[in-house]
Amino acid sequence: MGEARGQRGGGDVRSVWLRPPRTSRGEPPLSRARIVEAAVALLDEEGIDRLTMRRLAERLAVMAPSLYWHVDTKDDVIDLAVDAIFGEAPLAADRTGDWRADVTAVLTAWRAALLRHPWAAAVPARRRPTIGPHFLAWMEMLQATLVRAGFTEKGLSAATWALYNHVMGSAASETALRITDEERRLGQEQLRANSDRYPTLAERGYLYDDDWDGSFTTGLGYLLDGLEAQLRQAP
Repeated sequence: MGEARGQRGGGDVRSVWLRPPRTSRGEPPLSRARIVEAAVALLDEEGIDRLTMRRLAERLAVMAPSLYWHVDTKDDVIDLAVDAIFGEAPLAADRTGDWRADVTAVLTAWRAALLRHPWAAAVPARRRPTIGPHFLAWMEMLQATLVRAGFTEKGLSAATWALYNHVMGSAASETALRITDEERRLGQEQLRANSDRYPTLAERGYLYDDDWDGSFTTGLGYLLDGLEAQLRQAP
């Protein structure tokens, strides 16, 4: 039902952001805003695998067909919910004049938004682009900062995606990894028992390395150092 509805008036356009909305004539009292609010709450509580149109309708105390006035598929709901979390924190209006500080502020806030809603970090792995207005505002701020720093054309694209992948990968790893203390202990013992094969992992306590904040900050510093070096080398 949902997949069939996804083709109405839009050809092969799957993104909810690129399809024209329905007109208000005959529209039921349920609003898109209410659907998104309920979806974010459901995703926060139960995760993305538990989200279904039926469960969302139950949460809203409506029949499932009512949802299809505003959204065509579950993917539409997820796209809307992802964009909503990027709208929770206002973008900083002021620039410091230090492009590295501005990039760090954007990515740190971006990561915090994903960690508040752990299900969202896994969404970009899907095949649909993230092009909601709130997310695009964050991406605009990031790219505008890089342009002011001096990045252009292919260099701008490469810098953007290197930073994007760092923040998304950091958040996805932190929210997805599940390991108990006992698993850490036994795993590290196994590494030590095979130190001839994994000498560095055994010596450095690989399975105890979970300083997510520190690794994110240090890794971002490495990236910014590299980007700054590219700017200095540019003709």
